Amino acid sequence: MMPLGEDGPSWKKRAQDIREIYEFRETLGTGAFSEVVLAEEKTSRKLVAIKCIAKKALEGKETSLENEIAVLHKIKHPNIVALDDIYESGGHLYLIMQLVSGGELFDRIVEKGFYTERDASQLIRQILDAVRYLHDMGIVHRDLKPENLLYYSPDPDSKIMISDFGLSKIEGSGSVMSTACGTPGYVAPEVLAQKPYSKAVDCWSIGVIAYILLCGYPPFYDENDAKLFEQILRAEYEFDSPYWDDISESAKDFIQHLMEKDSSKRFTCEQALQHPWIAGDTALDKNIHQSVSEQIQKNFAKSKWKQAFNATAVVRHMRKLQLGTSQEGPGQTTPTSPCDLLEAGASNGSDSRGCDRSLGPSSHRPPQD
Repeated sequence: MMPLGEDGPSWKKRAQDIREIYEFRETLGTGAFSEVVLAEEKTSRKLVAIKCIAKKALEGKETSLENEIAVLHKIKHPNIVALDDIYESGGHLYLIMQLVSGGELFDRIVEKGFYTERDASQLIRQILDAVRYLHDMGIVHRDLKPENLLYYSPDPDSKIMISDFGLSKIEGSGSVMSTACGTPGYVAPEVLAQKPYSKAVDCWSIGVIAYILLCGYPPFYDENDAKLFEQILRAEYEFDSPYWDDISESAKDFIQHLMEKDSSKRFTCEQALQHPWIAGDTALDKNIHQSVSEQIQKNFAKSKWKQAFNATAVVRHMRKLQLGTSQEGPGQTTPTSPCDLLEAGASNGSDSRGCDRSLGPSSHRPPQD
């Protein structure tokens, strides 16, 4: 792997000053080593999201970054955020990403007046299709969670997009994938057991996402990490009453096949796509909006998410553009340098393995009877 700053892979373009090509608008989020900025390409007027990465924060981590970029660069799927271009300057790397402007999954569900199992089934079908595509390419995402699912546009029928490949690894690229990484509540038992693992970890996470989409709270939760891990290791979850009373048996069966403790018996994306709850007509049309949105608001408080990408800022900006007032308002800050970065690892709740452990519900799951 070429070290950064040398004549690396052919997909990198050199730029003395990225601001000659793009006009930076506002910061959408900051992570441990990067900042995501909303920008406009000067020639085409096209809006993009630029991930600015300071090379000095990455000393010794060049290989993992090159890996992330190589992965992103290979991916072309309608439900996966695309990497359009890569620029390199003396001190920074700039990933020019497709801008998705429809906001976050949970926000959209809460804002809807009507939401059904069928809606959830259609969302999960898109995610399964995208993840099957990744798995066919030998790529494991490893960090699938609702916060990484964004709507493409504000359109009511907008497709869902998978973003954030920070933890993805190409399967079979040498290392046994046994890092206990990912966000605790979505992590498969074999990851916590520190056993070698595979594509099946993504299928488990999709099961967890499907569970949350149908009740609004996570299947595993405990303030105490050790207890949370115990629950996950034993694959101990329930379809609690009254939250699951109106949910079809088919939906529960689908979830049980994905949240299967034994990874060799767990459904693959291919199998999950053929389940009647996805491919057939078993997903119910009953409105479950009130109960689900109430639980989402209770269990996924914004302040707890601490996400590295602020989709709300994109939505706000797009609305402003539609109103024809694209001037920077007093509340916005245009970044003064492409990447006024925090010290590596600061402020994003990462632990030493770079896993985000700050995400989690703000309250316990619904009381057991």
